[in-house]
Amino acid sequence: MANKKVKKILYVRFPCWKIYPGGVIYVMDFIHKQRPEIEQQLLDLALVAPAQRKQALKARIQQVNPDVVAFSWRNMQSFGPHPEDDALDVVMQYDHSPSLWRRFKAAIDALSIIYEYTASRFRNFSYMKLTRQLLPDARIVVGGTAVSIFGKYIVKYCPVNTVVAVGEGEPIMLSIVNDNGPHLGECYYKDQYGKISFLNRTENFDLQTLTAVNFEYIESVFPAIHEYTADYVGVHTKRGCPYQCHFCLYNKIEGHEQRYRDPLEIVDEIESLNSRYGVSKIWFTDAQFCSTRRSTHHVEEILDEIIRRRLKTQWTGYLRLNYMTDALAKKMLDSGLASLDLSFTGTQEVINSLTLGYRLEQQMRAFQMFKDAGYTNQKVKLYIPLNAPGETHLTLQKTINRIKDLYQMFGRENVLPFIFFIGIQPGTPVEKLLIKQGYLDRDYNPLTFNPFVIKRLLYNPEPLGGIIARSYLQAAASLDKNSEYIGRATMDLIEQELNDTTTILPTQPLASHPQ
Repeated sequence: MANKKVKKILYVRFPCWKIYPGGVIYVMDFIHKQRPEIEQQLLDLALVAPAQRKQALKARIQQVNPDVVAFSWRNMQSFGPHPEDDALDVVMQYDHSPSLWRRFKAAIDALSIIYEYTASRFRNFSYMKLTRQLLPDARIVVGGTAVSIFGKYIVKYCPVNTVVAVGEGEPIMLSIVNDNGPHLGECYYKDQYGKISFLNRTENFDLQTLTAVNFEYIESVFPAIHEYTADYVGVHTKRGCPYQCHFCLYNKIEGHEQRYRDPLEIVDEIESLNSRYGVSKIWFTDAQFCSTRRSTHHVEEILDEIIRRRLKTQWTGYLRLNYMTDALAKKMLDSGLASLDLSFTGTQEVINSLTLGYRLEQQMRAFQMFKDAGYTNQKVKLYIPLNAPGETHLTLQKTINRIKDLYQMFGRENVLPFIFFIGIQPGTPVEKLLIKQGYLDRDYNPLTFNPFVIKRLLYNPEPLGGIIARSYLQAAASLDKNSEYIGRATMDLIEQELNDTTTILPTQPLASHPQ
């Protein structure tokens, strides 16, 4: 896998909705600090009009003449709702709307979404093909969230001499620029003859080497960074997750071992964003911002430093409240906590069946700690895996009751239940269970364009699926968005329908995993 001496790298971000390109920026900053003589540039196709993207890529390649072109691919599955389309709403309209017209329109919308994802995927491969035509001897690298999940499917369609990076990009890119192959990272490789091989990671990347991003340098190679600084900007503090949640792949992508950045470097980065660009909103991009006892101590060091420097920023991220203390809750609020974002289900049975790794009462006590520590009007955002395997009439009612407890604690207007369903990802325990149960075919394609398979990958089976969907659709149709939030209205309607239902059969449960 030897490569010619690398002097220039062009990073290309495949089109996606407008969201800060933090992963690419971390890689570019790291490579610059390790090999400052290498010239780097970033072309963000999300900021280029669709009709001009191919020409923009061609022009930049001809201008830079890079030795390595590294593509970043964020999204791939068509069932992932996002700001530009809502596959979840379309599926519920198609399956459960009482209006034939709405069901017909949902079918058309579904075909439109699938077409756009299909076209987007083929366009992305065409960008790599164009790059190979223009640069027959260059190394092509492709990484990002989508690639980390679907690498073995993607590599088949990549040009020859392509590295498909799984997980962290820094060690693979460093190996490539050092001319000794991507042996430090996990990846698939298609050689010059089209043969595909897989390289497992030999060691975990040392996050202590990730110092605060040098934004003066990043701006010099990516002036368009200003397009992202008015909204939330992503900063990560650690990688790795020791938990085994049944629907999640973080522990496979980043590894089970948690690794930490230096708290001073993290806060230096936040301060630099604040002073240089006026960034006032930070999203901590970790799998979970505080999750283990050790990581909670790490979080506390970060918050202490934010408070000491009196930074005028708000922050949030996915939280886990296992090891919350009164003192830590107060530090979170004092340092600028903007909202509480966390997975939530109001029953220990579902927590156990999904192996989420916490006790419900422990979580409820943590909520009270925030209330006692001086909570004012921060939003409490509950990401509820409704109708997950193991959900029953009774567990759903228990969740509603717990949400009502949170309304009492924080004020109804401040509690936002997010309605979503588990998306089945390849290689997860829940996928294996559903294949065993016959819900999915053993040889199903997770990247299928078949709309009926895609619907099943958004897991919302009967008998509860219809109750949830009808409640959501009724809320959406009658909602006054100025006075009510759709998640709250949906949960109210679900409760009404549960109370009107005399017999509900439970969905097939997962085996219990006591925590």
